Amino acid sequence: MPQTLRAPAHSELLIKKSRFIGCVQPMADRASAQAVVDALRREHPGAAHVCWALLAGGQSAAVDDGEPGGTAGRPMLDVLRHQDLEGVLATVVRYFGGVKLGAGGLVRAYTDTVAQALLTAEKVALQRMQNLHCSVPYALEGLVRREIEAAGAELLQVVHGSLVNLELRLPQAQAQAFVTRLNDAGQGRVGWLQTHDSPGAG
Repeated sequence: MPQTLRAPAHSELLIKKSRFIGCVQPMADRASAQAVVDALRREHPGAAHVCWALLAGGQSAAVDDGEPGGTAGRPMLDVLRHQDLEGVLATVVRYFGGVKLGAGGLVRAYTDTVAQALLTAEKVALQRMQNLHCSVPYALEGLVRREIEAAGAELLQVVHGSLVNLELRLPQAQAQAFVTRLNDAGQGRVGWLQTHDSPGAG
């Protein structure tokens, strides 16, 4: 079963005077990954390269950022694949120390930096998440909120109109039982809208 990471984990290696600063972190899509990389560039204006690899289904990417082709992004992506991870971004910021490492040395440096960060990372099983939308009379809002909290679900949005519309996310495996429980508690006054699921960390 694929896993993702609970929280970011870091590493730092010094190889022939070059500094490699690594980070692995949970990441859902390429747009979010790009935002993290852009922030790293601002944070490390003196860095020679900010290489990265994202393993996230159809949004996966491997970027060498000026290093010789295939010596950074792809090897970093391979490390994530070997560990059966999904929804994970690996970044390595390199400060050049003046000594060239050669293609083999670069591949080793980038894979080692990511592997070191993964050693301290806490992995969690990836489970499919489901979004549920319900609408209830105002009198039932408190009950629904309590049920959401009791189920450990994530409340995404609440919109107050003629009824209260709530959107929540919880593991797909728990969704049916949650709907049944809420229908019973709401005595037929809970309306359900179309739902969709998405992968997420549990």
